[in-house]
Amino acid sequence: MAVARAVAVLAAVVLAGCARFEPRPLAPSQTAADLEQRSLANPGLRSFLEQNLGRGLADWPPAVWDEQMLTLAAFYFHPSLDVARAQWGVARAGIRTAAARPNPVLNVVPGGSLNPLGTSHWEPLGSLDIPFETAGKRGYRIAEASQLSEAARLNIADAAWQVLSNLRQSLLEYAAARQRAGLLRQQLDLQQQIVALLEQRLRAGAVARTDLTLSRLALTRAEADYADATRQGAEGRVRVAQALGLPLKGIDGAEFRFPLAVAADAASDLTSAEARRRALLGRADILSALAEYAASQAALQLEIARQYPDLHLNPGYMFDEGEHKWTLGVSVELPVLNQNQGPIAEAQARREEVAARFRALQARVIAQIDSALAGRAAALDQLRRQGQLSRLAREQSAAAEALFRAGAADKLELASARLEAGASDLVFLEAQVKARQAVAQLEDAVQRPLQPWPSLEVGRSPPP
Repeated sequence: MAVARAVAVLAAVVLAGCARFEPRPLAPSQTAADLEQRSLANPGLRSFLEQNLGRGLADWPPAVWDEQMLTLAAFYFHPSLDVARAQWGVARAGIRTAAARPNPVLNVVPGGSLNPLGTSHWEPLGSLDIPFETAGKRGYRIAEASQLSEAARLNIADAAWQVLSNLRQSLLEYAAARQRAGLLRQQLDLQQQIVALLEQRLRAGAVARTDLTLSRLALTRAEADYADATRQGAEGRVRVAQALGLPLKGIDGAEFRFPLAVAADAASDLTSAEARRRALLGRADILSALAEYAASQAALQLEIARQYPDLHLNPGYMFDEGEHKWTLGVSVELPVLNQNQGPIAEAQARREEVAARFRALQARVIAQIDSALAGRAAALDQLRRQGQLSRLAREQSAAAEALFRAGAADKLELASARLEAGASDLVFLEAQVKARQAVAQLEDAVQRPLQPWPSLEVGRSPPP
């Protein structure tokens, strides 16, 4: 009876410390409603922005959002970062699992003696199996889990860079489409003016009908180009909302400031050998791959340590006919038929695989940097040349205006000169967009500039 009571008390103590399941059902309708309600007016976003910008925001929400503010908003809302944070949480929990020690096992075997010629009696028997890990297995498990946790943490920074890159590309496309639509609207107005002037001259017999037909065809193309640019602007705003992790109505009323102008020495600080070295050693994905390699090293050490068997102490107790009998045994697995060679070989192969993937990643980064550097140089050179042509076209337009005011040129000549200058401005805009894209590709390759990741979590309360 005493043994039974002891077992009952032990069971009660153990069960009292057990975790209990708390159901958290997902309601698709509720999560969808929460996502639909997200917007740039979120008060939690305001606190996050103020802490990371280092200044207060008098008006909320701001009427105009610049790239830095929008980037922080994307870090606050984008669901891909929530996934990366959750994966880091799983990896951190793995450290607790790795650090757990094996529990002892209690065996209770009630027995008895049935003697038809004598007295029958009970012979309760109990024993413990107390395991002792050897060869530092627990330390290697913790080291592996810790490195996997570090890799998961660095993956948050890598995901943040992808969010930044996608947002910047979306803002570039949106700003370019809006500016293109404005220039095409001017072109359309000028083309309509030219068509009207040619119709007047055709009625006066001063031009051939073919001249008017060609001008009308140009007007039709201008109308189509303007409509296409307007469509691209609307679609670009949708993509900006997606890049922020918001529904389209979540950015209603917000104006985005994203200048397209590119300096002649843009991203020059990223072209040095030192910047290239920092990228090859310090990009978030490279650091994450290094952590994975360290985890594979610890995993191999663990499998090697498993060659050595663990010890098991087996103290026992039996009450036999009024006598208390104690035993103390030691058990150990005999590594005769299996010395864990298979898992060791797998861990070695896995380490080689991780090393190969790391070298492949560095090779991709080198190629990405080389391509980005070449693209930047070509795009900036094209921008410089096109800027010169655009200035010449504007000078010619200014000269035509001077001649018109002096009475030496008519309205048709003035409109044609303005049309040519506008066409040159459109080509210059495309050169600006390409230069901006080239600079962004170099920043993607080097993954600079980006604030240290922990600072981007300061003041963040999860949005609803």
